[in-house]
Amino acid sequence: MADWTDYIGQLIFIIFFILMFTGVNQRVQMKIWAYDIRNKLNIIKSYVDDGRKRVASAMRKLGIREPDPIINRYMDFFIIDPVDKEPIDIIRRLDHLLTTREKVYKGLLVRELPEAGKYERSLLESSLEIIGALNSVYKTIRHYLLLGEKHNNWILIMQLEFIMPEIMRIVETYHKALDPFMTGRPVGDSAGPLVAHRIMEKGEVVSKRIIEDTLVAEVRYLNRRIYVIKAEGPGSNVGKPGKVLARIVEELNGNIDLIITVDAALKLEGEENGEIAEGVGAAIGDPGPEKIAIERAASKYDIPLRAIVIKMGLQEALHTMRKEIYEAVERAVEYVEKLILEHTDKNSTVIVAGIGNSIGVAQ
Repeated sequence: MADWTDYIGQLIFIIFFILMFTGVNQRVQMKIWAYDIRNKLNIIKSYVDDGRKRVASAMRKLGIREPDPIINRYMDFFIIDPVDKEPIDIIRRLDHLLTTREKVYKGLLVRELPEAGKYERSLLESSLEIIGALNSVYKTIRHYLLLGEKHNNWILIMQLEFIMPEIMRIVETYHKALDPFMTGRPVGDSAGPLVAHRIMEKGEVVSKRIIEDTLVAEVRYLNRRIYVIKAEGPGSNVGKPGKVLARIVEELNGNIDLIITVDAALKLEGEENGEIAEGVGAAIGDPGPEKIAIERAASKYDIPLRAIVIKMGLQEALHTMRKEIYEAVERAVEYVEKLILEHTDKNSTVIVAGIGNSIGVAQ
């Protein structure tokens, strides 16, 4: 028996050595990883198909008989980043591209849905962007999977397998975000605009005007003149808060005592949803043009620039606003009031900009 045990042990060692030397074990492992990735890829594809069906159904209800060609145009739409090797005027060029993209998006829906209201079109636009993002993730994952299988690149497949759980978490978050964005319910990212709305409710509104899809309200509150800026609601809209803020500063010849921006911010693991943090700078998560407009306006006239962020996870930011986020909004309003009272005198002029998507947040 001892001899047979030795023989079997040696045979197993030889087989294991051959597998290691020929790379068969790696190919087997690669097949297992690829199988798992392909299953997850099918789930992503089902999310894309489900999103298409829901958006197509909404379009048909608004009068579009053949929504598929429109959806296809949106799903494959892309924007090419400006040349960054020559950074001169890169912000202006980036702003031009983003503005052109926005006009194309909105113009297409206006042509196809001339009878629909601005509110309905804004919800459709955001829904189309969501399924476009899902489709982009699906195509990218499929590309790297097929590339790894084509060249037997087990390292590429391994890396893809290891990041798939995080990708699936993000994909599922975007897929579930279709519900609030198709029905017009406030989301976590609406926290900034909701703070602005609450300040308008608490103060005496002197005047209101809309500039580039952005609301500007002059409010008398806390014995101060406060200019409240937020995206026009209640449709899905982020507006142009940076450009509008800079315009207000110029109209007042820089006679502003304090600028406060309020926005949602992604929390770190271990932090609680609804935590509030205070800082200095422009709290706005845009590609650059809106943020730099705020910074330039503040620095030109030496205006203190303060920031308040409401922390939340990606799910909380894109899904229907949860109770803890709404409660954080109320605390953020108190925080804004505290900053105004601490850093300005009576009859001062203050700008409060609520940054984020105003979906579900009225004027």
